[in-house]
Amino acid sequence: MNMKTNRQEGFSLIELLIVVAIIGIIAAIAIPNLLASRRAANEGSAIASVRTITSAEATYQATTGAGAYGNLAALNTAGLVDSTLSNSSAANPKSGYVFAAAPNAGNPNSDYLTTAATARFSGATATGTRNFASDAAGVVYWAAATADATPMGSATGTPIGN
Repeated sequence: MNMKTNRQEGFSLIELLIVVAIIGIIAAIAIPNLLASRRAANEGSAIASVRTITSAEATYQATTGAGAYGNLAALNTAGLVDSTLSNSSAANPKSGYVFAAAPNAGNPNSDYLTTAATARFSGATATGTRNFASDAAGVVYWAAATADATPMGSATGTPIGN
């Protein structure tokens, strides 16, 4: 008795297509959530950085600044903020945000403005949807981003829970 079985092993094309379709569905669900999580993390980092600059401004005014507030370069020189934060720009954002700090031009002893502007505010590559600002009062405010790397003009808007 010589019986041969014509058995083929492996996956059929239909089985492979079903697996690829399932992976595609899972990716379509997961990727938007991943991007939203990244934007939320960038915004959290920006808020923390604005608070760091606010603390650095108070320290600078009380010590090195001799009563006056400083810009990011001065805060970096005094060792109060790191170079990544002080050198952020549209071409080189820190966690998707561009930071700026400047004393009041008319009276550097009275006030300053710190801003964090999202490098990209819309689309799949958005780094955040809100901009942040703070001044000598120490309250961090937010406003919806309206254009790439455009900072808030003043520390007004919706305060963030401190």
